[in-house]
Formats: sequence, structure tokens, C-alpha cells
Amino acid sequence: MAISITNQHKSLRQHGVGMIEVLVTLFILSIGILGVASLQFISSFSNSDALNRSQSVMVAQQLSERLRASARMSLIGDGLVVDPNYFNTDVYNFNNLSCNSSATDYNCFCLTRPAAIPNCAGGQCSASQFAVYDGYEASCSAVSSNPTVKLNVTCQDNNVLDAEACSTGSRVSILLSWPVENWKNIDRALNAECNVDESEPHDCVKLDVLL
Repeated sequence: MAISITNQHKSLRQHGVGMIEVLVTLFILSIGILGVASLQFISSFSNSDALNRSQSVMVAQQLSERLRASARMSLIGDGLVVDPNYFNTDVYNFNNLSCNSSATDYNCFCLTRPAAIPNCAGGQCSASQFAVYDGYEASCSAVSSNPTVKLNVTCQDNNVLDAEACSTGSRVSILLSWPVENWKNIDRALNAECNVDESEPHDCVKLDVLL
């Protein structure tokens, strides 16, 4: 009979869940939510980097095909060359254009072809005009998904003594670079080619072409 009364008293004292159990549950739940939020944050950075890189690769490949399509036989050497305007920095990144609004470069210049850009869609252009047109088209493709990307085309001339800006057999480099941010104050392993004369960390895609 005594045992029965004791058990009855114990059952009367146990009502619901204690405050300590609730706090422990909330603590464990909050840790789990923070972990998920951190994963989503890192995933968003990864997805953005992957999109920038894949888009830049496509632009570099398209521009390399345009270079090959516009190449002509050299009048000096034995091989193919392209118009020197392809290595003019004003041709890219809309450096030869101006916009009166604060809109993005894409909205300013790419929704409608500016009058300063020759209309070479029908093929009625000189080699120099094609270079300007190709630089404009490539710049629009580059900033369509990443407004911070910059496009640069250079040539490592293997014969600086001749009259051609990029002699036959020279290496043409197509470089697309854009600024990047560190994740959780963890420094990135930066590529030196992406950060020449840059004050902040940059990532890039580089494609070398031999005509």
C-alpha cells in the first residue's frame, strides 16, 4: 500500500515538459538552422562563381571563333593574321561609347545597337569594322549575366620588327576577369594572371588562340 501511494505522488509531480528540456531543444535546433544557413550562403557564392565562369568560357570560345572567321592570309609572312583593331582596348567594355543614364552597361548599350557600332550582321563591313562589331558583341555577351566582368584581347607578337600588330604564329590571349569576394574571411588562392594591376581579388577565364 505504501508503494502505491509513493508512485501516485510521483505521477502527480510530473506535468508536461520542463523548461530545461525546452531550452536544450531550442539550442540544438538553432545550431542546426545556423548550419543550414551557412551552407546556403556558401552555395550561393559557389553558384555565382560557376555561372560567371561558364558564361565567360562561352564568350571566350565565341570570340575565338570570330577571330578565326575574320583571319586573312598575311601579306608579309606565311600564315593568318587578324585586323589590328581586335587588340584595341577601346573596342571592348564599351570604352568607345558613352551613356547618359546610370543604367547598367548592358541596358545602356546592348538592348539597342549604338550608332557608333557598325552593323555587320549582314556581312557588309570592312575588316576593321568587323573587329569593332565583334568587340561590341562579345562585350554585351560578357556583361549579360555579370555586369562586373571585363574583356581584354592581347597578342604576344613573335615578330615585333614587321609591320603587323600580331604577326603570323603569334599567340592571341582572350581574358575575361571579374572581382570576387572571400567566404567567411577565408582568403582565396588567387591566379596571378587574373590579378595583374588589380587592387582587389579577381577571378578570370583565359583562352589562348593560335591562328
